Amino acid sequence: MRGMVRFCTRYWSVIVPLLAALVLAASWGRHLGPVLVTIVTLALVGAVLAAVHHAETVAHRVGEPFGSLILAVAVTIIEVGLIVTLMISSGEKAASLARDTVFAAVMITCNGIFGLSLLVGALRRRVAVFNAEGTGAALATVATLATFTMVLPTFTTSEPGPVFSGAQLAFAAVASLVLYGVFVMVQTVRHPDDFLPVEATAGLGGAAGIAGGIAGADDDEHDEPPTARQALISLGLLLVALVGVVGLAKTVSPSIESGIAAAGLPQSAVGVVIALLVLLPETIAAVRSARRDRVQISLNLALGSAMASIGLTIPAIALASIWIKGPLELGLGSNQIVLLALTVVVGALTVVPGRATLLQGCVHLVLFSGFVFLAVSP
Repeated sequence: MRGMVRFCTRYWSVIVPLLAALVLAASWGRHLGPVLVTIVTLALVGAVLAAVHHAETVAHRVGEPFGSLILAVAVTIIEVGLIVTLMISSGEKAASLARDTVFAAVMITCNGIFGLSLLVGALRRRVAVFNAEGTGAALATVATLATFTMVLPTFTTSEPGPVFSGAQLAFAAVASLVLYGVFVMVQTVRHPDDFLPVEATAGLGGAAGIAGGIAGADDDEHDEPPTARQALISLGLLLVALVGVVGLAKTVSPSIESGIAAAGLPQSAVGVVIALLVLLPETIAAVRSARRDRVQISLNLALGSAMASIGLTIPAIALASIWIKGPLELGLGSNQIVLLALTVVVGALTVVPGRATLLQGCVHLVLFSGFVFLAVSP
């Protein structure tokens, strides 16, 4: 018995994704009672933790800034599949599902994960230090993508309602892909140094700053990167874990929808809950990076996830709309536009100095709290 416990403890990161896949296969398409809901939820949490572990393993092998792209893009690709699946199965009831989920992802990443990372970094070193150039470029790209795809449809007049015409949707999809592609090229090829961690002690002087810098150097020196074989195994298990996260989230979503309807909450709250579940791996990974004085990696994850959620989801939904019947509502409401504008303005003021205190982290977290509150009480 003790040997079994030792085996499970050592190989939990391999066992948990496979168990999550088995639970997903066993529960797919079935009505979930209280017991099954509990099992699926536990498997979902385990898959989230395993996904974070394997993402960090792969990221350590490939290095930055490539590492921070892996989890963001992988989650977003599977998120697209989840949205398309729900839209096909729900028909016109899911007309605004893509908008609600993408907007929720933007607010969660740009305020929730962003603010939590700054707060953790500031509590650890009093000041969270990051690269203003790279973070500012990422924020500008997110703001442009969000405005093009989710604000403009509210004000266009070619079609009634908050929808694009066919030509407008095609333009928005191509522009999103081009802008996202250019950003990835700049981040990984042209200016990768703008997205690498800055010394957490850059804003501190004296012996404390020197000691902190030496400690950070020692940590990096003794942290051996995994082998290529270990990285490939972790990459495969990461994909299995992410499929488990999104698939189990979809499996449990009818129970979530029933609970939301029973509580009298708006239908848009479903997109918020699903986005929260899907973005759990990135949230945990970002917080862990911030605790290690790698706030820049946390911000790369946050803004990269927001960018991928828009830049990959909207083109995929535009393509899927060819065979999905019903309208595709992308335009935000007035309160959502206000929240998005406030997020961009506050984000820009936070990024410009290249350093932040716990105040900036709290401001972003309050914005995130306001979004959640208005999502359940519009």
